[in-house]
Amino acid sequence: MRTLRTVAELRAALAQPRREGRRIGLIPTMGAFHDGHRSLMRRARSECDEVVVSLFVNPTQFTESADLAAYPRDEGRDGMVAAEESADFLFVPAVSEIYPEGFATTVRIGAVTEVLEGVHRGREHFDGVATVVCKLFNIVAPEIAYFGQKDVQQTLVIRRMIRDLNLPVQIEICPTVRQPDGLALSSRNARLAPAERKRATALYQALATIQVLLSAGETDAARLLAAARSELEDPLIRVEYLQIVDPDTLAPLTTVDRSALAVVAAWLGNARLIDNLPLATPRTRSA
Repeated sequence: MRTLRTVAELRAALAQPRREGRRIGLIPTMGAFHDGHRSLMRRARSECDEVVVSLFVNPTQFTESADLAAYPRDEGRDGMVAAEESADFLFVPAVSEIYPEGFATTVRIGAVTEVLEGVHRGREHFDGVATVVCKLFNIVAPEIAYFGQKDVQQTLVIRRMIRDLNLPVQIEICPTVRQPDGLALSSRNARLAPAERKRATALYQALATIQVLLSAGETDAARLLAAARSELEDPLIRVEYLQIVDPDTLAPLTTVDRSALAVVAAWLGNARLIDNLPLATPRTRSA
């Protein structure tokens, strides 16, 4: 595996594989690799001839400087993980390489950025995500890019950007990887104190409760959410949102009689965690 730090180096390294018609896959990341990242790398390795993993803690998607400063960074360990998963290139640009002096362009996506995470983190968060991902697509020019289901709103933003800007990239959304107790893997889990880590499983339990009741025939979203909220009643947990939404628009649903998505965001101490669960109704299972 080669570690490259400039756009020119990466483009030069990919020139020959591109001329040979080799399929290039990209996994955009901010580092702090865990088994969820590994699953994306393995999927890319199984489907692509050349695998590029980008490692860039993107400052423009952080709305609080303290959150940016606290984000875990360990390039050495991340490099070893990427090499173990047989990535071909690790792209580790400096901030000045991505945002050179005078940089003045922002990619802004409407509608889907204005709810859920957009309300609590600000639309600027998704402006930063869309801009950096658009830049990475232009730098790497992958045939396929891989993202995780855990960041579901981000994937919808990127899908919209690809469609609206006619970007020649296919994206693959890979399932959320969880701990045995259900907690979705996240770099932010490292911020949890032991007691907080123990209670963090309540996020998944709340989502699973919705699915259990839905499978039993309950379709009223208010009653499903009330049952789910009971799983989150704990002084350690500060819920930001818990909703059942349309999986394409993120609009809240009142009746769950078709494909739907349960979403949650909550604080435990200094860690803000998000999770989601695609919901299967008797109707969607039989379709």
